[in-house]
Amino acid sequence: SHSVPRKWRTLLFLSGYLSCCNLICPDWCLKVVPFISAIFSSLLRKYDTDKQFGDTSFQTFCDFLRWRRAVLKVDTHPLPLSQEAESGSEVRDIGVGSVEEQQQRLPLETSWGAPLVWGDSDGSAWRRAEFAHRSVRTGLLTLAVGPYGHFLRRFLSSAELYFLPGNTVVYYVLTDSPRNLDPPTPLGPGRELRVVPVAEMPGWERLAQGRMALLAATIKEPVRHEVEYVFCMDVDQELVAPVGAEILGELVAALHPELYGMPRHSFPYEREPASLAHVEEDEGDYYYTSELYGGLCGEVYAMAQACSQLILQDQEKGLRARGLEESYLNRYLINRRPTCVLSPEYSWWDSTLAADVPTRRVVSLGRQCDSLEPQKRQEQNC
Repeated sequence: SHSVPRKWRTLLFLSGYLSCCNLICPDWCLKVVPFISAIFSSLLRKYDTDKQFGDTSFQTFCDFLRWRRAVLKVDTHPLPLSQEAESGSEVRDIGVGSVEEQQQRLPLETSWGAPLVWGDSDGSAWRRAEFAHRSVRTGLLTLAVGPYGHFLRRFLSSAELYFLPGNTVVYYVLTDSPRNLDPPTPLGPGRELRVVPVAEMPGWERLAQGRMALLAATIKEPVRHEVEYVFCMDVDQELVAPVGAEILGELVAALHPELYGMPRHSFPYEREPASLAHVEEDEGDYYYTSELYGGLCGEVYAMAQACSQLILQDQEKGLRARGLEESYLNRYLINRRPTCVLSPEYSWWDSTLAADVPTRRVVSLGRQCDSLEPQKRQEQNC
């Protein structure tokens, strides 16, 4: 055993210990997952001085812990305590019971007082009633370029059914293939479509690096002159349940479904100190997805513009954040906390790691398709 590095002996010991505990008392095992993760993280920092295995080892161990949670098939509803959420070390309770009991236990507010939105909560019903007496124009902005163009028709059709029903909505489609809109998708009353031609952006990485700049430019002209709120969504998403006025706020971000309920040290923040997306170990509240965000036009423009500038500056230094634009988005939202946080109901995909939610409202087909075999991808029209 002495030929095995101490860091790996530690990993094997903790993994074996957790497996034995799982056989004896699975409920207890689930509850101590965050504590064991924290212990393993501290051990790596102590022993892995050469930094060769630290990040990889720790991520492998976190993946193992999440896999154990998925295999147990216990209904989990992460419940952050408001004071612990800010420290990022919260332990989530396991919620098992009726739908009504589970909904009563859902967290409704962040540690800084922003609403944490679940579509069927009383707070969401109140918000919808409040906006029912206002005439609000909202933009829904998406980028459909290259191979992502084939998702566009399904995206628009589902948005027509479920995005802010009964409200005035303007769809802004940035695309290099306007033919994907021929014939045009039928729109209901109070719904408009604007096509914004963009140059082809080959390669997913190039697209991810340049998207924030495109969004900022489009919001600056013409979006901010035509609507009050704007939401940016990935085109490979499908709305499958109502997404109403409960999502409207000054600055809105959605929680990542696979990382909701996990301890902060498992978040894939950028750890390279030289990067402008860098996040210190004691920073951060949640990990947000780049699949959906929005708010008042001025707020979203400021965020997209700031992120695009940070991305450009890192590119000039030859740096690339591990999460691409999502890393810069999370860096920005640490400095400027969102005024409205959407639960994983609004960004979900079929994964053993995804948090259980009362209602799935927005499903990421792209991330879901990535986990499928080629034959099933074809069946799902990926």
